Amino acid sequence: MGRIIKQANNPKSETMGWRNAFDNAKPVFVTIYATVIIGIIFSSLYVISAIYSGKSAADSTTSWLSHVGSPPVEQAPNVSQPAIVQAVPTPSLEPRSMSTRPIWEAPLHTNKMPPLKKFRLSKELVQERVKDNVIIVTFGNYAFMDFILTWVKHLTDLGLSNLLIGAMDTKLLEALYWKGVPVFDMGSHMSTIDVGWGSPTFHKMGREKVILIDSILPYGYELLMCDTDMVWLKDPLPYLARYPEADVLTSSDQVVPTVTDDRLDIWQQVGAAYNIGIFHWRPTDAAKRLAKEWKDMLLADEKIWDQNGFNDLVRKQLGPPVDGESGLVYAFDGNLKLGVLPASIFCSGHTYFVQAMYQQLRLEPYAVHTTFQYAGTEGKRHRLREGMVFYDPPEYYDAPGGFLSFKPSIPKTLLLDGEHNVKSHFSLINYQIKQIRMALAIASLLNRTLVMPPLWCRLDRLWFPHPGVLEGSITRQPFICPLDHVFEVNVMLKELPEEIFGPQINIREYSFFDNPLMPKKVKESWLEVQLCQGGIQDCVASNTTSPSGVLRFPKRSNEETFKTIFSSFKDVKVIQFSSMQDSFPGFTDKAREEKFKNRVKRYVGIWCCVAEHTPGHIYYDMYWDEKPGWKPIPPQTPEDDHPPP
Repeated sequence: MGRIIKQANNPKSETMGWRNAFDNAKPVFVTIYATVIIGIIFSSLYVISAIYSGKSAADSTTSWLSHVGSPPVEQAPNVSQPAIVQAVPTPSLEPRSMSTRPIWEAPLHTNKMPPLKKFRLSKELVQERVKDNVIIVTFGNYAFMDFILTWVKHLTDLGLSNLLIGAMDTKLLEALYWKGVPVFDMGSHMSTIDVGWGSPTFHKMGREKVILIDSILPYGYELLMCDTDMVWLKDPLPYLARYPEADVLTSSDQVVPTVTDDRLDIWQQVGAAYNIGIFHWRPTDAAKRLAKEWKDMLLADEKIWDQNGFNDLVRKQLGPPVDGESGLVYAFDGNLKLGVLPASIFCSGHTYFVQAMYQQLRLEPYAVHTTFQYAGTEGKRHRLREGMVFYDPPEYYDAPGGFLSFKPSIPKTLLLDGEHNVKSHFSLINYQIKQIRMALAIASLLNRTLVMPPLWCRLDRLWFPHPGVLEGSITRQPFICPLDHVFEVNVMLKELPEEIFGPQINIREYSFFDNPLMPKKVKESWLEVQLCQGGIQDCVASNTTSPSGVLRFPKRSNEETFKTIFSSFKDVKVIQFSSMQDSFPGFTDKAREEKFKNRVKRYVGIWCCVAEHTPGHIYYDMYWDEKPGWKPIPPQTPEDDHPPP
């Protein structure tokens, strides 16, 4: 991810032979040769320019940092995605300001990078990117490079270029500069690694945000400030312009709809926190006073979380309404005009991934912010991948060794019958966990990447007791829940010591094969495997497929049979099983089986929470079926409060 792809054109080497010919020519031919040489040079430059501008970013040999990904125009069903535009960085053939150069147009690598002082935040630097008096800003460190590139790509696909990235370390600043992304130096010189939610460095990042807002507002421009863990799905600027009187428009953690159209949420009914991951500021006196007081509050007390500080200040006074039409309310000091963006279309991780509120209300979402999730940065990235709104490099879609997938074939009784309660939820999840466990083993055995199936849940997951779904929300039951509701995605993606946990097992999201970025060569290299009962007619271990290309394979085949048969299909990109029920009895090597158990038992997390017991969470167990009498109950004593052995 950190590689920088050098691109340079050298017309001199192409014309060397012509020069020698020219030097040795008779004077009478000087004019002719000169004309030919000039024509060739201009033709070469034209061809090179055409190659750079037309080269498809879907080319699997192109590095991610060289193209950021350019999916085809095809759009997957039920997923809101922006129109795709070309994102190949083209070396500029003539000098331009680093701030006015078109986004993704990379500077020539024959040039030196400008000194850091050229990247200092200033009114002039911002002014060069502003359009219609609006600037869109996010910031982060190098650990979030792929999030930032995804964020920028969505905006440029929407035709928006009035954006700037604040770099919190010089590694990110340099990478974005050479990528052709407008960037400025925040001067904080943070660590380049993921700092983790709630850590002291995380809180420092929050203070950087308010300092940034307080610095930009006096320039006189409207500021759309965003976190890097969100993406834009629709141009928000026309929506924001509908409320010209608003000083601040903020997103929120509201999970109960207050409106069923695209009006602002009804402020009297918003009981959840205002979320500062997406908010729009106008450079009014009231907004500047709020920014200054917020900054002073955070700098005076390092223990205050930036979002809590914002909420405390804004809610010092809430009401009366500005008028009877707009949905704006007087807040903060009684002069600030505040609006709450509708959670149905400026989505949180809950309203988008769990409730799919925008779909149920037949609305088009503007944005999704990866809140309400349970697996750190890896969980955020996986959520966006599940939604097919994260841009990965081409090699992500064509992994070495190929892919393994399966159809979960969930019985209707587990999915739909009876009440939605803890017992029925765990019965449904456990059925899926057992199949996923076998799929992980087969993926490990065949050295393939497992494409996870869609995971069905009957109950929501939160941090506090609830009756199954949040009261007032429109969560449907059952629903396809994010993987991090059940699995510890951060653990699954972490490299664990092989001597203790066996080989790494790579995974992909359930929507993987529906992603428009999926290469045709992968989609067309497919083997269907139909599990059958050994001993009956036509159910023998063989590498012979049926006329329709289906391989029949006996259930409960041992390790050697798997290796022998599927070695014949090592060049097939995708192997899909009809089911994982009774597919694999386990590794014959007991040491490997033990390592596999050590690994996958860490893959599952908790469900939270029942109201009648403390603690109220219940641990999922990857090997629930090997423990007679297993029941989904909370830890009964403090000593029991740990993951299953």
